[in-house]
Amino acid sequence: MDAGPARTDPFDGTGSGRASSANPGNALVPYRAPVPPDRLSSALTRLRTALGAVSYPLQVPSADEARRVAGALQSQLDDYLVPRLSRLDAPMLVVVGGSTGSGKSTLVNSLVRDTVTTAGVLRPTTRSPVLVTNPDDVAWFESGHLLPGLIRTVKLSNDPNLLQVVATPGIGTGVALLDAPDIDSVVEENRKLAAQLLAAADLWLFVTTAARYADAVPWELLKTARLRGTVIALVLDRVPVDAAAEISAHLGEMLIAHDLGAAPLFVLPETELDHHGRLPDPVIGPMRQWFVQLSADADARAVVVRQTLNGALAALHPAVAGLAEAAEDQTRTANALDERVLSAYRTAKQTVRDGLQDGRLLRGEVLARWQEFVGTGDFLRTLESRVGQLRDRLVAAVTGRPGPGRNLQVALESQLVTLLRGVASDAAEQAYAAWQAHPAGVGLLDADLQHVALGLADRADRLVRDWQHWVLDLVRREAADKRGVARGAAYAVNGAGLAVMIAVFTSTAFLPTGLEVAVGAGTTVAAQKVLEAVFGDQAIRTLAARARNELVARIDELLDAETARYTELTAAVRREAEPGTLLRQTAAEVESAREELALTGSGQ
Repeated sequence: MDAGPARTDPFDGTGSGRASSANPGNALVPYRAPVPPDRLSSALTRLRTALGAVSYPLQVPSADEARRVAGALQSQLDDYLVPRLSRLDAPMLVVVGGSTGSGKSTLVNSLVRDTVTTAGVLRPTTRSPVLVTNPDDVAWFESGHLLPGLIRTVKLSNDPNLLQVVATPGIGTGVALLDAPDIDSVVEENRKLAAQLLAAADLWLFVTTAARYADAVPWELLKTARLRGTVIALVLDRVPVDAAAEISAHLGEMLIAHDLGAAPLFVLPETELDHHGRLPDPVIGPMRQWFVQLSADADARAVVVRQTLNGALAALHPAVAGLAEAAEDQTRTANALDERVLSAYRTAKQTVRDGLQDGRLLRGEVLARWQEFVGTGDFLRTLESRVGQLRDRLVAAVTGRPGPGRNLQVALESQLVTLLRGVASDAAEQAYAAWQAHPAGVGLLDADLQHVALGLADRADRLVRDWQHWVLDLVRREAADKRGVARGAAYAVNGAGLAVMIAVFTSTAFLPTGLEVAVGAGTTVAAQKVLEAVFGDQAIRTLAARARNELVARIDELLDAETARYTELTAAVRREAEPGTLLRQTAAEVESAREELALTGSGQ
C-alpha cells in the first residue's frame, strides 16, 4: 500500500505548520524582510549575562525548576537564538526527534537515500548526534555558531559531546536534518541532549509509531515546543494498513486537543525495508518530495525560521518572569537565614559588651592579681590623702617587682580570651540549630559549623595580646610629655597601661555583689586614682574610652569572621543586589526589541 501524508502542504504561509504561542490562529505568516536586529542582539546579550549572574543555590520549592529553566534558557540563547538571529538566511535546521525505537535514523537515511546515520540495535544507545547537510551548506554547520558546545567531527562516535556532520547531495541546499537521541531514553544524558537539540531546531520533525503515539513523554515535549513557538511536523510510522484510518483520526484529534491541529502530519505504513535498510520509495517518496519543495522555496523556509525564532523569543518573557520570582524567593530565604545567624552573633557581641561593663572580668584571678600589683591593703588606706605617694609607690613597685604586673596582664588576657571563646562557641551552636530548623538551611550545613572555626583560640589569644600592646603604645604616646611618667620610664608606662585595661572592664553601672562589693569598688577607684595621678581626670576618661572602643572593634571583627562562615554560604544569592529586577528588566528589553523587529510581520 502506498500511504501518503495526511496533511502536507509546503510551508507557504497559507496555513500549514505551527505558529508561535502569540499567534492564536496557528497559521504561519508570510515572510517580510525585518529591520536590522542589532537592538535585539544587544538585548539578548544582556539577558544572557543576567541569567548567568543569578543563581538558585538554596533548596526552596521553586529552586529545582528555576535551575532547570535557567539552564535551558542559557543553552537556547547560546545554541540557537543568538546565532540564528545573526544569520537569518542560514540553512534551516530540522531536528528529528522521537521516542525510543521510533525509526528516526531509518527515516533520515531514507529521506537522503544514503546511510548517513546508524540506528541503535541495543538499547539504551549512547552516540553522537548526526547532522546531515548538503555539501554547499556544510561550512555553516561546521563553523560552530549553532550549538557551539558540541565539538564537530566527521566520524561516527559514541561521545554525546560531539556532533557528527555528514555532507551528502541526497539532501537539498537550505535544509539540514539532525538525528537526535531518544527523548525518552533511560539514559539521562541522552534525554538532556535531546531536549537541548530540540530547543535549537527551526523545525521539529517528531517521529512516533502506531504503538506509542499516545505516550505521555512525547506529548509533554510537544507541549513545550508549542509554547516555545517551534514549528512542528509529525511522522506516524509503522501504521498497520487496516488500522491506518482509525489511528490517523485519533492522532488528529489529539493534535487538535493539544492546539497542534495545523501541524503537517505524515503517515507511513508498516513495510519491509529494502536491502539498504531504508524505507521503499513509494512509502517515503511523498515526504521526500515535501523536503525537496522546502529546499527549493527560500520564502517558505524563511517563514519557518522566523516563525520559530519569533516564538522562541516571545516565550522568553514569561519564562524569565518565573525566574525573577524564584530569584526573589532565594533572596528572601537567604535574608531569613542570615538573620538567624546575625541574631546569634549579635547576642555574642552584646554579651562581650556586657562583660566589659558589669565587672565580671575583674573578679577571681584578675582581682587577686590587681591586689598583688598595687598592694591593695595599704593602697586603700592611703588612697585619698596620698595620691602622690601612690604614684611613686606604683612606679617603685613595678620597677622593683615586675612579676605582679606581668601576672596581672596574663590574668586579664586569660579572662578575656575565655569570654571570647565562650560567646563564639555559644553563637556557633545557636546559628547551627537555627539553620538546622530551616528547610533551606539544613541543606547548607556542615558539621564543622556547629563549632568555632579551627584556630579561633589562637586568634583570640593574639587579639588580646595585640590589644594590650596597643594600649601600652597609647599610654606611651599620651604620657610622652608628662614628666612624672617619663621619670618612671617603661615600668611606669606599663603600670599605667595595666590600669587603663582595668578601667576598660568597669563602668558606672558596675554593681558587684556580696563580699566583692568593697573589694570590687575599691579596685575600680584604685585604677581611676592611679590614672588621675598620672594623666589627669579628663585624660583617663578619654584613654579608657579609646581602649574600650578599640577592643570592641577587634572583637567584632573576630566574631564577624565567625559569622561569615555561615553567610558566605548564602552569598551566591546576592551576587546581584536585586536579581528579580535585573531579570525582569532585561527580559522586557528583549520583548520590546522583538516587537520592534516584527519577525513575522505582525510584531506579535
